Amino acid sequence: MRRRGLNFRRRKKKLNLTALQGAAFWIGEVILAFVVGCMVVWFFGYTLSNVGESMEPTLKSGDRVLINRLVYEIKSPSYGDLIVFKPNGNQNAHYHIKRVVGKPGDTITIKSGRVFVNGELLNETVQTASMQDAGLAEDGVKLGADEYFVLGDNRNNSEDSRSANIGNVKKEDILGQAWFVVTPGERFGRLK
Repeated sequence: MRRRGLNFRRRKKKLNLTALQGAAFWIGEVILAFVVGCMVVWFFGYTLSNVGESMEPTLKSGDRVLINRLVYEIKSPSYGDLIVFKPNGNQNAHYHIKRVVGKPGDTITIKSGRVFVNGELLNETVQTASMQDAGLAEDGVKLGADEYFVLGDNRNNSEDSRSANIGNVKKEDILGQAWFVVTPGERFGRLK
């Protein structure tokens, strides 16, 4: 009869497949969560600080906003959207945030401080003061394919499509849509 005691023989260890499968599944979940998180930040988490008073009262100078960079890959900007763009495609310029009032094919005219789109008075989504300077739109501006006419909400203190420095905004120069103010306080929330 064999005695129990010390045994110096090596035993073959069996590989625990269920533990290995569980670890691989967990690692896969972590990688998937990381990739999804990166995509969300890339498309929706880009932040930008508003410069100047041209978008008051909607945005104040220094307000931080989230930019949706995916939305205009799916659809085109609509009337009233707040778009983020670089004027004239100038990569050295800072980003501007303005409201879309004209879409491709429209004719924009500013008469007596009011905006007319294709001869019809624009139904404003925000309260704005009467414009003192019609700029380039005084005689009418015909928008080409993929061009947008934008105005700041603070119409009398805004450099926008009425100015030759900005002009019509090409779709290729649009970064995305400003959609959420992340500045803490009462201004925090979705933009309209």
